[in-house]
Amino acid sequence: MKKIVKSLMPAMYLMVIAFSAASCNKTQAAPAAASAAPGQPVDLTYAAEKSLPSVVYIKSVVNKKVQTVEYSDPFADFFSDPFGGFFGRGQGNNGKRQRQVETPKRAAAGSGVIISADGYIVTNNHVVDGADELTVTLNENSKEYSARIIGADATTDLALIKIDAKNLPAITIANSDDVKVGEWVLAVGNPLGLNNTVTAGIVSAKARSMGQGVSSMIQTDAAINQGNSGGALVNTRGELIGINAMIYSQTGSNIGYGFAIPTTIVNKAVEDFKKYGSYQRAMIGIQGMDVKNYVDAMKDQDKDVEDFGTMEGIYVDKVVEDGAAADAGIQKGDVLTHVDGQKVKNFGELQAIIAQKRPGDKVTVKYLRNKKEKSVTLTLKNEQGTTKVVKNADVDILGIDVRPITDSQKKQLEINYGLEVLKVSGGKMREAGVPKGFIIQQVNDQPMRSFDDLQQAVKDAKDQMLVIKGIFPTGKRGGFVVYLQNE
Repeated sequence: MKKIVKSLMPAMYLMVIAFSAASCNKTQAAPAAASAAPGQPVDLTYAAEKSLPSVVYIKSVVNKKVQTVEYSDPFADFFSDPFGGFFGRGQGNNGKRQRQVETPKRAAAGSGVIISADGYIVTNNHVVDGADELTVTLNENSKEYSARIIGADATTDLALIKIDAKNLPAITIANSDDVKVGEWVLAVGNPLGLNNTVTAGIVSAKARSMGQGVSSMIQTDAAINQGNSGGALVNTRGELIGINAMIYSQTGSNIGYGFAIPTTIVNKAVEDFKKYGSYQRAMIGIQGMDVKNYVDAMKDQDKDVEDFGTMEGIYVDKVVEDGAAADAGIQKGDVLTHVDGQKVKNFGELQAIIAQKRPGDKVTVKYLRNKKEKSVTLTLKNEQGTTKVVKNADVDILGIDVRPITDSQKKQLEINYGLEVLKVSGGKMREAGVPKGFIIQQVNDQPMRSFDDLQQAVKDAKDQMLVIKGIFPTGKRGGFVVYLQNE
């Protein structure tokens, strides 16, 4: 279970995620549970009986591996060898040396939710990330299956896995947009090694922003602990309304609130994983914060506060170069108030609306500039700065997001092309030490001008090895060797 400890970060986010509504194996809705008399506790037994069979136990195993690591030799300069490392020291590498280490075998556990009778299961990305073996045990603890990953995404923290089975008890999926604050819910999962556990609470908030990942989460006070990751948050009818993902706590245990990824996002992710093999993320292309938070921050710094004409909406602090917002003429200082006719008061609500979209989709945005309302239609882009859908790219193994460098970067670094590394979320690039901000210019001596160039380089790689050359943000040139398969 992911944890957020001590305090939440200030509300400044890069609005990069877009999701679309999609259906996942909809089954006939269960009959509504009998309502309790006013003022009396609600009966949750029906919801528990309905949802428990659909929640599974997932065991993730990472096998021991031999890895090559680089370390500093403090005596390298003192004993440096002018004869090119003949005596084994210095190595002509600024005192850097390499050695092989063996990492131990590791195991972890989490939960998952069966969404179709033929074996598709939704869980969290962090439950399956890096796993060499995945084992799924059904609720009755009598059947165990090996699972394979269909698709996973670190930013949304969602993954879709598959087991070879039939006639499984798939959960009924509800529309999380219909959930109301104060509504009773159950968290179902396998916390702290206690399989088939149900805890109860209410929906404490919706569209809760939790950083630069998923920013439209359902908040609940139902007890959620480690091992609940990937489990179900269900309503009183036993219908899935969210996938439990993290807790906010001062201690790391359940003395706080839990957060679940709503089904509007889950449905979209599942459809993408099945259709494209990877998550289709769109970007508006702004950095900013809620207007109220911006005004409060300015007051705390004793700075003059501009009268925006509203205290609701999204203050645009930065417009990403060559992004969708920049193309549409949105500027720093604008306040976004509506998207596709729906009012947005905060980032969580904005993301919930964009959840209906993919790269290439058009949205109509209303915003205030100098207290005057304007409207514009913009085309959402993907993380590579294009409007294309990215299909099951082999480049996913690298674990990075890239985009062609901007005109200002070309001028500043005096180069004509390159791919900027926007994010290193894991995979082979992280293993090789490639940092965020590095500009890839060549891979295996081929120029990198577009995402397609990188994808083709991965496909054409001989000996499953990439020799990468490029420039660090400081302007220093460098390179990396990336092995696409484990040694």
